[in-house]
Order: sequence, then C-alpha cells, then structure tokens
Amino acid sequence: RLAAEASDPARTAELPLWDDVLATPDPVLGSRPLDPAADTFGAARHLTLDLPAGVTEPLLTEVPAAFHGRANDVLLTGLALAVAEWRRERGVSDETAVLIGLEGHGREEIVPGVDLSRTVGWFTSIHPVRLDAGWVEPTDVRDGGQAVGTALKRVKEQLREIPDNGIGYGLLRYLNPAAGARLRAHPQIGFNYLGRSAVPEATDWGPADQADGDALGPGQDAALGLVHAIEVNAHTRDLPDGPELSATWTWAGGLFDDAAIEDLAERWFTALRGLVAHVAAGAGGGPVGGFTPSDLSLVDVSQDEIDELAAELDGEWELD
Repeated sequence: RLAAEASDPARTAELPLWDDVLATPDPVLGSRPLDPAADTFGAARHLTLDLPAGVTEPLLTEVPAAFHGRANDVLLTGLALAVAEWRRERGVSDETAVLIGLEGHGREEIVPGVDLSRTVGWFTSIHPVRLDAGWVEPTDVRDGGQAVGTALKRVKEQLREIPDNGIGYGLLRYLNPAAGARLRAHPQIGFNYLGRSAVPEATDWGPADQADGDALGPGQDAALGLVHAIEVNAHTRDLPDGPELSATWTWAGGLFDDAAIEDLAERWFTALRGLVAHVAAGAGGGPVGGFTPSDLSLVDVSQDEIDELAAELDGEWELD
C-alpha cells in the first residue's frame, strides 16, 4: 500500500514542495563537509543536557497551549533561533532560515482502512523542513520578548505547510525511483523529539553512558556513517520531582570541537527558557500567544489580520 501511495499523482504533486525545501541554503557548519566514510558512529561525540522540571513543565504545556500548537512547534522554534544565532556568531552565515532533517513516528493516517493501532515496532519518517524564525536579538531571545512569540507563530505555520507530517518525502525518496533521484540531499542537522513517558532515571543506555562522549547506543555499528553532522534526540522523562527534557547531541568529532556543540546546545536551552518567559510575562497582562492562519482553515486570513482582530477583542474585554 505504501509503494502504491508513492506513485499516486497526489503524492508526486509534492515534489515541487520538497525541491523548494531542499533549495534552502545550508552552508557547511563544520571544518569541512560531512564524509560518511570518515565520520562514523564510532568517531562520533555525544553530549546530554537536561532542562529542569520548572522549565520543562510550562515549556511542554503552557507554551504550546498559548499558541494553539504542539511541543514540536516550541522545540523547533528554539532550535531555529539557536542555530541562526550560532551560525552568525561563528561567521558561517547571516541567513535566518535553517534546514533541519525532522524525524517523526511514521504512523500517519494516509491509507484508508488501515488500523495503525494494530501495528507493533519502530516506525519512523524523516523529512527536511525549512525553519525561518526571523532574526531575533539575543537579548530578546533570553528575555522572552515579543519577537520570540512572533518567531513561534512563523515556525508553527511553516511546519503546518508540510502535508501529512512529511511522510510523503520518504515515500517519494525511497519508493519512487524517478522522484528519489531528485531527493538525495541530507540536512546537516537532524532532530527527533521522542515524546514524554515515565521512565527510570537510569536506563541501559542513557546520559550516564554518554558522559565520556564516545558511547555507542545498542545496535549501532561503529563503522556506519553518520547521516547528519549534528543530531539532536530529545525526550521528556517524568521523574518524581517533575518532567525533565533530556537532549542528547551527537556530532561528527572530526568536524566540531566539544565547546562548539556545547555552545549550540546551551543556546537552544536559552531559547526554550525565553519562550517560557514570554508566556509567563503574558500572564501578567501583555499580549501573548493566539491563533495562526492554520487554526482558521475555513477563512482566508493573514497573521496580521488575526493579530489586529485579537487586539481589538482584547481591548473590548478590558473595557468590559
């Protein structure tokens, strides 16, 4: 059924979209381009950082709710802001658009009559996405200024433009030979949010095993080439003191020194803290959150029109 879907005209009609996404400028981030022959899992470095419960809880609940979004909208906004700032300070690029390889769970309702609740095992889908949060001054990122909220709205809409959460890219890339020849590029940065679950603080393979920077996960062949120069795998652990976002960064050791990736990882957490601060400040009376065009699919309105209407309604409510 998936093979048939890959040749369906409705699916092949996505090709211009993927061509456009892959045309996003993706300047070399490391000391050289990724070389899968030399940059292997065995030579990869690892760093795991945890975000405290006091930040993680509102990050995954209050912030998405304020913007009628999802956890990934928030996490990817922070990543887009962090990468753009990190690249600029390293003299790599002043562009604000960031190309990300986004991994998902792969269980998309695209085949009529198929009950995905009866599936077992590790499904996955990976597709490129262009995220352009716009330029936000580092002080505004840190303090959660109004520009941070605008950035989240932009990224949310860019993610909503991807049909079926991106599963079509993999169908075309691997099950449609004619289309697959056009979809060979790999973004330098990969991201996967595995969701939230109650897990023991210590597992068979966790942050403690990666602290030395050279641990391999179960089943990974040390000689296998890396797909991304930098990869972020994040998940939320429900612990006795509250949920903690844990993010493991994996990168090609021959392309970056440890300090460069630690700097990027800290910038991401700073941006996530800024998003939390933005919503917290709004709770004190300032404008925060709101709808975006994808929330109002029955009418054709721009973000500016939505914001103007929201401001008018907010003013009326204050008078009442």
